[in-house]
This record gives sequence, structure tokens and C-alpha cells, in this order.
Amino acid sequence: MAFLIRTVSTTADGREIVRETRVDQDAIGVGRLASNELSLPDLSVEPNHARIERKDDRRISVTALGLGFGVDGRSAKRIDINAAKGAELAFGGHRITVSRNPEGDIVLAVRRVEALSDAEEERDEASAFSLRGKLPGKRATAWLLIAAVLIGFLAIPVWSFVSHRFGPERTIYEAQAQKSWSSGPLSAAHHALEARCETCHEQAFVSVRDTACLTCHKDTHDHAPPARIGKARAEPGAWGKFLNSVASTFNKPGPGACVDCHTEHEGAGPMAATPQAFCAECHTGLSQRLPDTKLGNAGDFGTSHPQFRPVVGGERVSLDAKPRDPTGLKFPHDLHLSRTGGVARMGQTLRGRYPFGDALECKDCHTPTADGTRFQPVEMERNCGMCHSLAFDRIGGTVRTLRHGDVAQMVADLRATWRGRTVSPPPGMIEGRRRPGNYAAGQTYYARFGPNRGSSAEGIVRQVFAGAGVCTECHTVIPPSGGRDWSVAPVFQQARFFQHGWFDHAAHRTESCASCHKADASGTANDLLLPGIGTCRTCHGGEASKAQVPSGCAMCHSYHLSDGAPWQPKRTAGRRN
Repeated sequence: MAFLIRTVSTTADGREIVRETRVDQDAIGVGRLASNELSLPDLSVEPNHARIERKDDRRISVTALGLGFGVDGRSAKRIDINAAKGAELAFGGHRITVSRNPEGDIVLAVRRVEALSDAEEERDEASAFSLRGKLPGKRATAWLLIAAVLIGFLAIPVWSFVSHRFGPERTIYEAQAQKSWSSGPLSAAHHALEARCETCHEQAFVSVRDTACLTCHKDTHDHAPPARIGKARAEPGAWGKFLNSVASTFNKPGPGACVDCHTEHEGAGPMAATPQAFCAECHTGLSQRLPDTKLGNAGDFGTSHPQFRPVVGGERVSLDAKPRDPTGLKFPHDLHLSRTGGVARMGQTLRGRYPFGDALECKDCHTPTADGTRFQPVEMERNCGMCHSLAFDRIGGTVRTLRHGDVAQMVADLRATWRGRTVSPPPGMIEGRRRPGNYAAGQTYYARFGPNRGSSAEGIVRQVFAGAGVCTECHTVIPPSGGRDWSVAPVFQQARFFQHGWFDHAAHRTESCASCHKADASGTANDLLLPGIGTCRTCHGGEASKAQVPSGCAMCHSYHLSDGAPWQPKRTAGRRN
């Protein structure tokens, strides 16, 4: 005699499956753990819920080890059952029918009458009301989507292009699906070509060629001879060769093509700026590939860029060599910008006539161009004449001045004025001013400026050009020689020092002049007051740097050289906040 555990389960079509297990023991455990002889996989059943013991050949006792159990609809913690009469035990969602077979074994028939857990019930309910069963399977859905993509974005666009009839006869019933291949709107520069794909895409399924670009951009300059560009370009690595092979497979032009730098369909705003990597591909290590080049290697403005080499005296010279700028003038910036000297005092005296402050500033003499990019040349009459008088005679109420810029005419005027006359200051004019600080408001000064009073007309001419004369104060004077009369060395004011780079003063108006130009410490006009690369790097760094102003190559350089500013979208030129 033993316990005979009979597990009854029901298939989906209602058929019962019965599995019997014989346990030759006088007691068995009931619980969720698999170690129990009567294991019930039910979360509502404790791991070791109860114990069933055999009392004799008919009677058993059921004792709960924790929670109770059900007996014929009642709850109990312990009960004795006569197996010959039978009973039904309830443990969670399971029912155990107790009986005795003719062989005297105690039969425990186990059935699951409820769901194993609420979660399972919810899953069953969700499955019952879901449309999942009505839809195709995942594999079928994937194939359907692939087919839809091929039809919608390949077959229909190809058919649309092949059947495209240019002209007004096209109707709204004809598909224009080739537009689905566009990656985005054209930039603002090419917006007018938005609906004219064939303007740039001359052949179907062929990338845009340089010939299409040059149809409009006829004046575009070459960066350098193509042969030298080919030598300068670095050999691509394994990944670069792979990309080139892919590009070649899809008919994309090779390196150096227009579309290699100017990418379109990136959005309706400005065209994307040329990335620094495009320039660095050639200019990093350029001296090894082009040994005869005079250009320094450059790959990043912040970390790999040579010192500036402006054009001074007709030659490009590095600022490291501290070049001098032969202007032909004698002009001390420090004297004019001093806040305590006679120049400052004279500026204060003239404040009512000119917009001077307590001392002269750069803006008092230097006038920016209309676009603010550069500065106009300094002119004697407009800039220096505010303080430096060239008056030498008065006829009635009219003051005569020396003819500035025309030496021969000036000499002739002086000789004609004092021919047969006694040299003396004209009435109403003050003689003897040598420095601006001696200025007397409301008076016109006499330009004879020297001790040679009472001399002849030739003496006056000599006095103007001599060591203490009015001309030699600012100019280099050449004495008469070989039949030539007095002359003045020409003055040269260079408008643009950087021929291969670009600097925009307007973009730097938030800075003071002294931030970059050390004019207040310059005692001669030959000082080249251009800042070096170290000064620029206090704000500017490479394209990917964390500097205040990340700066790619295109900010200062133009691939297609011209006198204008390098092209770049304005949104990338701003200072980093």
C-alpha cells in the first residue's frame, strides 16, 4: 500500500492526459517546491504547504505547515480523512481528490482548475482580444515592407524618370516620384535651381560633374596647377581607399572635384563650410610631398600653422624675422597716443573743432573703409592737417598753404611769393610754431618755422626742406643734386599685407586696437605693427578646438584665390559662448 499520485491535465481540444506516480512512503509533502512528493507549480501555494500522513489502510491526516487549505469547500489547518469515503482538498488553483483503489492504495488525483497566476490570466486575456492572430507573421511583414520600399523608392521613381516628358503637357496624374531620391533642399545660393534637377544632374544615375558647375562659375580660379595638387594630396589609408572605391562604383568623381568640397542638398540655409580636413589633406606634410614649395606645413590653426608671412617691401617675410615697414614717413605713434604730452594738450584745445578726447586715439586719424574691413590711407589734408598747418601766406581773408604732394609746385609758389620781397610773417599769422603743443586757438600759423628770417626766396625754400624745415618733420628729403631740385622720398602705405589670407577688422570691432596693435609703444613709422599668430591664438583655435572662436581654414583662406573675403557661412564665424 502506497500513495498513488494521479496528475490530470487537459489538452486544448478537451482530451485528458493522466500521469501516475507511485510513492511507497507513509507520508508525503505538498508544496510549490519540486522536492515535495506532490509538487504544485502554483504561486498561491507555499513552498512547503502541507504534509499528508497515512494513519492506517483507510485513513490519512492532512496538516498545514503554514497557510491553511480547503476541504470540501471549507478551510482547515488539519483534518483526518477516510479515503474510502473520499474528499476534495484545495491548494491554490489545484484540487486534489482523495480516494482508495481496490489494491488499498491511497489515490490523490490532482487537477488545475484555475490559472497558475494573475499574470498568466492577463496574458491569456490579451491573446484572446489581440489582432495579432489576424496579421501576417514577422517574416511575411518584413518581406512586404522590403517590396514596398523597392516599389515606392526604386521602381516608381525609375518609371517616373523614364516616362518624364519635359514641358507643359505633363499632368497632375503623372508621378514625379524621382524627388523621393533628393536628400534635402538646395542651399540658399542654388535655391533658384530647386525644380531644375537636370541643370546639375546632366545624366541619369551619374554624379554631378565639374562641367555642370563651370557652366555658371566660369570665373572660378584654380587653386594650383592640377599636377601639383595631385602630388600634394596625401595617399589615402586603407579606409580612404575603400571609400574611394565605393565612390567610384557609384560614378562619383575622383578627389579634387567640385562636389568633393561643395556638398549640396544639406538644407535650405547656407551651403556647408569646407571642412578643415579638406585643406589638411594636402597641407599637412606638404613639404615632404612638394619639396620646392615655399608654404609651411599647416593642419590646424591652433596647433599646426606657421607664423604669418605678410608682404613687406614686395616680399613675403615671416613676422618672426621682425621685418620693418619702409613707409617713407617719420611718424612716432607713441608720441601721438601719449596721454600726457603736448599732442594730448593740443587735442584737448581742438576738442571743439574735432571729435578729440583727452588724448588722441587711433580713430582720430584712421578712417575705416565703408565695409569696415580695412582702413583708408591716411591723408595729410584730412587727417594730419587737423593739427599740422601748412599755411604760409595770407591774401586778404584767404590763407595760402603749401602745395602738399607736389614738390615742384610748392617750390615755385614759395619763389614766386618772396621774389623781391622782404621775408616776414604775413599780417595776422603767428610765426615760429614747432610743436603742436604750442598751438594758440583761433590763430593761423606761419609755416616758415625757422630762424632764417629776412633771407631771400631761395633761403625760404632751403629752410622748408632743411633739417628743421616743415617738410623734414614728416618726410625724408632729398637735397638738390645733378641739376635736380629738392625732392621728397615717396610715401608708401600698404593696404593689404596678407595676400594669401584674409583679415576683417569689422568682425573684430568688439576688440580695441591695442588688443592687437602695440602702437603706443612704437616710436617710428617703420615699425610693422601687425600681430603675430600668438596674438590671434588667444581667441582663435582649430576647427574642433575649445577656443573662444573655433576657426577652420576657410575662415581666413580661400581655395579659389581672389581679392575678396573667403566664403563661409556666417553662422560658423561667431565666438563660442
